[in-house]
Amino acid sequence: MKFAQPAWLVLLVLLPLLGTAAVLVARLRRRQWAAFAAPRLRGSLLKHGSPLPRWFALFFLLAACAAIIIALARPQADAGTRAEKSLGRNVLVALDLSRSMRVADIKPDRLTRAKMVVYELLEAMPNERVGVIGFAGSAYVYAPLTVDHQAVRETVEQIDENWATQGGSNIGAAIRLAIETLRKTGQKNNALVILSDGEKHDGGLDDVIDQARQSGVYILAIGVGTEDGDYVPNPDFPGGRMVDRRGQTVISRLQPEVMRKLATETKGRFAVAGTGADIAAMVKDAVKDLDAFEIEGRERAVLIEFYQWLLLPALAFLLASILAATRWRSIGTAVLLAGVFLSPAHLRADGVSAAKEALRSGRFQQAEDAYRKLADGTAVEERKARFRLGEATAAYRARDFRSAREAFSGALLSGEPAVLHHSHLGMGKSLFQLGWQSLAGTPYPDETEAAPTLGKFDELVRKKLEAMRGGEESGMKHLITNWADAVRHFDSASAASPADHSAAHNRNLVMTYLKRLRELLDEDRRQTEEQMPQPQPGEGPPQAGEGEPGESGKPDAPDNQGPEPQGGKGDEQDQPPKDGDGDETEKPGDESGKRKDDETSGESPQDPNESPEQRARRILSENADLEKGPLTPGRIEFNPPEKDW
Repeated sequence: MKFAQPAWLVLLVLLPLLGTAAVLVARLRRRQWAAFAAPRLRGSLLKHGSPLPRWFALFFLLAACAAIIIALARPQADAGTRAEKSLGRNVLVALDLSRSMRVADIKPDRLTRAKMVVYELLEAMPNERVGVIGFAGSAYVYAPLTVDHQAVRETVEQIDENWATQGGSNIGAAIRLAIETLRKTGQKNNALVILSDGEKHDGGLDDVIDQARQSGVYILAIGVGTEDGDYVPNPDFPGGRMVDRRGQTVISRLQPEVMRKLATETKGRFAVAGTGADIAAMVKDAVKDLDAFEIEGRERAVLIEFYQWLLLPALAFLLASILAATRWRSIGTAVLLAGVFLSPAHLRADGVSAAKEALRSGRFQQAEDAYRKLADGTAVEERKARFRLGEATAAYRARDFRSAREAFSGALLSGEPAVLHHSHLGMGKSLFQLGWQSLAGTPYPDETEAAPTLGKFDELVRKKLEAMRGGEESGMKHLITNWADAVRHFDSASAASPADHSAAHNRNLVMTYLKRLRELLDEDRRQTEEQMPQPQPGEGPPQAGEGEPGESGKPDAPDNQGPEPQGGKGDEQDQPPKDGDGDETEKPGDESGKRKDDETSGESPQDPNESPEQRARRILSENADLEKGPLTPGRIEFNPPEKDW
């Protein structure tokens, strides 16, 4: 027998002191009454009663306190140890450690992004046996297959490109080592997750792909980087950039065809990190189809708790102490207890349970109403913020994103980091859904498989831009504003809880769509400018000169009747009034006035009556500071003879 929290036992010392104090107080009262009345009058003035009920009440009260104190100390008994067992699968992670993984075409760099993917996999698959292989010019097992995910995480945190003993990017060596490692487990089918930029410097991969297929190894290829690429950093070279043997600066690019080939020919899956795809969910969904086997985990000590055996005697002693008191005091105490148990606090607890049950069972509208009533009925700000969070969660699941946005804003008044994290995360999701609804008319799907591609997004944006040109107000301004605010809320959610990577994943998804939207708006602007009529050569100066006679023809006619008609040009200007009675002299003036009106209405890009297109582009440019760093670093073509990065 031992106690989990033995410090509570110190309070047992107070119980004898309370008993002694009660005895001394009783004697003091008897002496006071004895001094108050004469001995011969005590029988008439004082009513004698048995002191036993009061002593029994004191005894039961002290016994109840002793039982509660011992229960707080949590007595326990050791029942031995038990090995934890679970059903799991083998998942081996091959991490590219070549120098090209330090390229910063995705922030902060490829290797750091790959490590974040590994962390997400460890959290998404707690029951799987996971190991880590690092490879560059050669491959090595840095973390064997184990259920101790914390040890795997610590290894991944420390690993970098300096661990590689040989430069290059030998994906074939990594696959062969993985096949050999997984074959030793005796399982028929296993999963290999490759995180790499796809650059292969060792020749063909057909042989290792055949070996993987025959060994039942399904390759899940995750591309890290962009096809535009960036310079390969190396502090040993001038300027900090690697130079090949021909003196050209080396640029590394993502090779998706290599990664896609590894995945498709082994019946695996392919994805690119940082494009909005939920890689952890994709890997988890693919791994669950593999054969599961029983995995023995760590041995855990089994303890038997005895505190619950002391709570019932404590309640019984407390009730006995109340009943053993004086005649009317027990009735008053019973009424007091009934008032406590029927107080609004308990009714509120029942309301919270009903709201939780409604949310759990899918009755979202009922849960939303219940949480709203609870929030309106409490004056404690922290409790109100928690109830608002429940209301917002129910509204979000019911696809009522406007109500969810309002409720999440009320939950942001909380002072607890956990509530703030969920509130910012929910607010960002709600704003993103509102923007997507304004674009597509339907909510964004929660399932990864049903997520729309960038091609579908391009189609939706072009339809909206076409509607803009037709004069329809498409809500592009609200879309960009909502998504820009969503990015800021995701940043706040990550700051409140850095361990939760869901906010960073959602931020990357929104930024992907915002960058693509910016490209589509620029493309539409260029097409619009190309379609605008351009002045033909030689038309500019004559049009400017034709406006002058129109302006001076009619007001200055009296002056032109002097010496001006003697010139050849003056004769030509006076000829039309003679033949047409002045009608034709008004037409040039009218055309000049029309041209002036057109020029006035066509200038000023800051016109308050700007089109929805212009307004959307202006808002997008105002929120351009959300993107850190350049989008594409530019292209430099090269074909170096040898590669060691």
